[in-house]
Amino acid sequence: MADTRVLRAFRAPEGLSRRARYFVEAHGLRVPHRDIRSHRDGWLEHGIPAAEIDRAVAFQERWGGIALPPAPAYEGGPRVLEADVPDGPAADGWRFPAGGCRVSMAHGFMIGPAGEFGIDAHQWTPLHASTEGWVEALALAHHAGYWAKTVTKIKGDAVDHLDLNGFEPVPEVEGLTDTWWRGKDSLIAIYRGEAVGFAAPHCREAHIYGSLDAWGLGGN
Repeated sequence: MADTRVLRAFRAPEGLSRRARYFVEAHGLRVPHRDIRSHRDGWLEHGIPAAEIDRAVAFQERWGGIALPPAPAYEGGPRVLEADVPDGPAADGWRFPAGGCRVSMAHGFMIGPAGEFGIDAHQWTPLHASTEGWVEALALAHHAGYWAKTVTKIKGDAVDHLDLNGFEPVPEVEGLTDTWWRGKDSLIAIYRGEAVGFAAPHCREAHIYGSLDAWGLGGN
């Protein structure tokens, strides 16, 4: 059955950089999304703590229904950001889904106990400290991919041999397992989520965006 939901332009959530706000508003859409507050009583009856329901509701109100261009890794990331029933308890806390995958994947996208954005693979693996960090990383990848004169991709052991001398971490992406690094004329994105989540070192990947000018390095 065809999807008859109405797509519409919208204002990006507060707290993003100018680059990320432009990315979200120019390239993203928001579709009508569920009001999960109606599930509250049922979830409480199933033993889900009220605080965890509140976290999922807050995420849905801020991010629910936002569809963004595909990420360079993780087969593009969630198709649409959308919360669902919290999952737990676990030794490392409660989590809830962040949105369905674009393609069939061996992991899902989750929001962790401290608001981390990550993947639920063989083990929970937080990629960024927040959903804002994930969105900032998407925006930076889009920006760097447009302005870079060269883009080099490396995998496996070669990632650990990257020379990051003279590079600084990009703070706005709030990198945990995944990180971004800014040098004098290049940006490097390092994706280790699947390598950690599946204990598969060969899945490490880095994208090197070269020959960037000052605008290309920042875009803010």
